[in-house]
Amino acid sequence: MTTIEPPDERRDHPQPGGADGALAEPAPQQAGHDGDSAGGPPAAAVQPPRQGDADEGNGARESFASIVAETLGLAPGSSRRRRAVTLLVMLSIAFVAVFRDTLTGYLMIKPSVNRENAANEEYDASKVPFTVSVRPEEDEPEAWAVVLDRALTLEEKQKLVAVEDDRSGAFSYLKKLGGRPLASVATLENAPERYKDQLASPALGGYADVFQMNVMSARSTAVTIDRWQVTDVTCRKSTGHTIVLLPEQGGASYEGLQLHIPPLVGEPVLTDETDGQGESYFSTHYIEVGGGQPSGGLKVHAIAPWGKSCQWGIKVRYTDTYQTERWVHLKDGNGKPLRIRTDSIPMDARQTWDFIVRPWRLCDQSDKCIVHSRT
Repeated sequence: MTTIEPPDERRDHPQPGGADGALAEPAPQQAGHDGDSAGGPPAAAVQPPRQGDADEGNGARESFASIVAETLGLAPGSSRRRRAVTLLVMLSIAFVAVFRDTLTGYLMIKPSVNRENAANEEYDASKVPFTVSVRPEEDEPEAWAVVLDRALTLEEKQKLVAVEDDRSGAFSYLKKLGGRPLASVATLENAPERYKDQLASPALGGYADVFQMNVMSARSTAVTIDRWQVTDVTCRKSTGHTIVLLPEQGGASYEGLQLHIPPLVGEPVLTDETDGQGESYFSTHYIEVGGGQPSGGLKVHAIAPWGKSCQWGIKVRYTDTYQTERWVHLKDGNGKPLRIRTDSIPMDARQTWDFIVRPWRLCDQSDKCIVHSRT
């Protein structure tokens, strides 16, 4: 019986290679255009030549330069020098644009500082050059007289001698009673003869009204006072009723200034026991305030005529660092012209009492004395 085999499925899908199942050779390459025969070894791929690092850097620079040149509007092919100059100019412009405010501020520093200094000087110069305060001297002088406008009671007299040799207590108590203290005038033994001759006049008073004058300035620069004049003197009869005296025990001297009302030639004069005693104070001295300096203080002994009570003012000449030279009238804290009161011993006092030191007692002109009664 004849058997029919099913068809071989593999035959429907031919395998590569020949009929005997061997692997087929690769197809021969076609001959090149130059006529080479097929079957030769495959030719290597043609690679472009590789440039060195320096050539790569030059290419990069050239590319950057081209971009910058194009950005700056330079025509292609412009020379390197032209490109470099153009780039430098543009960088300079960019630098100025970025740092314009800084450069402007730097260039304007000096003019700005000058304007600020000028404004500060103008403001400082507009301030009041100085202010003055006057107050009575509080310290007890070496020899003194106290003037009251009324008579002392017996009780007050007894209290004045309550403590033996208590001169300071008596001085303070008389001031509490409303007494106006006066100091004995200074003995100017070293004063020049021309000044001593003026002091020989019997019309001059023998006691001085003492006050402290302080000069202050809020200015940032110095103000100098180098001259002084007494102005607007008005005097009237003293209203004193009672005088209590502590006579001096020899000549007295003190530091400060002395002048009469109205002033003698050359006054105020220096009273210190130094060279220049009795000389015009402002011929060798001055008062400088402002610029952070402390206030200038003067102790002034003003001497009114016998039996008179006077009021007067002061004008001074000052200079400052702004080349200002001016005379001004001194004013009080209320802005009114300063008026200084100077009293003297009344010529017709109803009671005059003297302290006698040894023993401590209070005596009138008839030598009637009050002593402390011990119990």
